[in-house]
Amino acid sequence: MTIGNLMRLLSDGEVHSGEQLGEALGVSRAAVWKQLKKLDALGVELVAVKGRGYRLAYPLEPLDGAKIVERLPASARHLLTRLFIEDQLPSSNEYVRERFAQGAGHGEVCFAELQTAGRGRRGRVWSTPWGQSLMLSLGWRFESGVNALEGLSLAVGVAVAQVLEQYGVSPKLKWPNDILLAEKGSELGKLAGILIEVTGDAAGPCEVVIGIGMNLSLPDSLRAAIDQPVAALFDAKAGISRNQLAADMVSELLDMLAGFENEGFAPWRDEWNSRHAYAGLPIRIIQGERSNDAVAREVDESGNLWVTENDHSRRLSGGEISVRRRL
Repeated sequence: MTIGNLMRLLSDGEVHSGEQLGEALGVSRAAVWKQLKKLDALGVELVAVKGRGYRLAYPLEPLDGAKIVERLPASARHLLTRLFIEDQLPSSNEYVRERFAQGAGHGEVCFAELQTAGRGRRGRVWSTPWGQSLMLSLGWRFESGVNALEGLSLAVGVAVAQVLEQYGVSPKLKWPNDILLAEKGSELGKLAGILIEVTGDAAGPCEVVIGIGMNLSLPDSLRAAIDQPVAALFDAKAGISRNQLAADMVSELLDMLAGFENEGFAPWRDEWNSRHAYAGLPIRIIQGERSNDAVAREVDESGNLWVTENDHSRRLSGGEISVRRRL
């Protein structure tokens, strides 16, 4: 019995007794109880109904590879080499990197219901309960080398934003890797993060893994433990199908990647700037132990962020630089 099998049984939202769950999974009630305790530790909120059993506190739609593929347009199916749905992984990015090491990886997508060692930029941990986020990694091989990747993380951000806008949500983009969303008229919180990892030659072929983690639901206990403003998609727009959202994300990303090597970031520049969360606003630039105050301007055709600092313009080119809104 895996946690994934148990979650799929509970995902119908109905009350299930320990005996029913044990029979369906071929295990004892005691084994079911142990797995239910594990779910609680993983942040999955359960409701105990006295004398009847357990149900999930919130509806949940497990990811289904067949449903995702059947919802892809023909163009995306042509570009998709393989789709993996994993119940639990240390890291979906690591999974796709290993696929590249095995001679595969290009055009492959891996979704994980739960990551135990997921990372964001600068080594930060990305953690959400089982099935309550959208975590995917996509592998793509570029023939033109690392220089062809300028602005890729920003183009990914635009692609994700365009998908969300189809659902009536209006995200903002934070340079260089975050998608933000205002919750119920409050301040912008982090909805999703992008992590791009590159291996290969500066001038020759290189292999890119694009990782995206998006909050769909956030239990209050987890929200309170996060040390920055956060947002969850289902708070802004309930009723979205996870499998449809997954298909839309894969389709938009594959379509973007198919043209990026030849066109670069330039076609995406205006789209990014139109969603720029901090355009014209005071920001704090943090680089290692140093921090400077500046005013954010637009990004250029290479994805660099221009800022005004002490009446002088300069550009930020990513790396280990963090930009935060200065209040």
